[in-house]
Amino acid sequence: MPPAPVLLLLAAGASRRMRGADKLMEPVAGEPLLRLQARRGIEAGLAVLVTLPPDRPERWAALDGLAVQRLPVPDAAEGLAASIRAGVAAAPPDAALLLLLTDLPEIEAADLARMAALHRAAPDALLRATTADGRPGHPILFPADLRPELQALKGDQGARRILERAAGRLRLVPLAGTRAVTDLDTPEDWALWRARTGR
Repeated sequence: MPPAPVLLLLAAGASRRMRGADKLMEPVAGEPLLRLQARRGIEAGLAVLVTLPPDRPERWAALDGLAVQRLPVPDAAEGLAASIRAGVAAAPPDAALLLLLTDLPEIEAADLARMAALHRAAPDALLRATTADGRPGHPILFPADLRPELQALKGDQGARRILERAAGRLRLVPLAGTRAVTDLDTPEDWALWRARTGR
């Protein structure tokens, strides 16, 4: 049986579209979204790595007391690739990586646990969460043998090219509703989401 995947929580972005606010510090269920997402990873039984920019001390503080590994990303301005590289370097060498963008507030611990269970059943599969109607989203689980490709990423493209190259191994994992694509980037996104969900 393969080792449990490691959750890589990507939280080093600049939150530029929030016009001065920090989307990862927005309160959800009574705590900052960043802390909630990290706690969900722990509740799913996963080791949690969190990438963080050096200039956001409030994000670092939001994780105090949680059993997570905080990873500084000095070159966070490069984009997602810098965070992914930091996570790959810090994870145990034989572990798959479950990548999650932090600004998806509807992802639940059960979703993460399900992805981990599917990995145990099919360790070579590249797993990608989708909406209930099949739209691709996050999280995405990369088997351990794809880590060198993740480590070679540059810029802000994320892992799109790896997903294209490894399409034959891709297995889609439908999650309830639209939670796999509900990312909140602007104050308007947050206001609409709160109005819709009552959260």
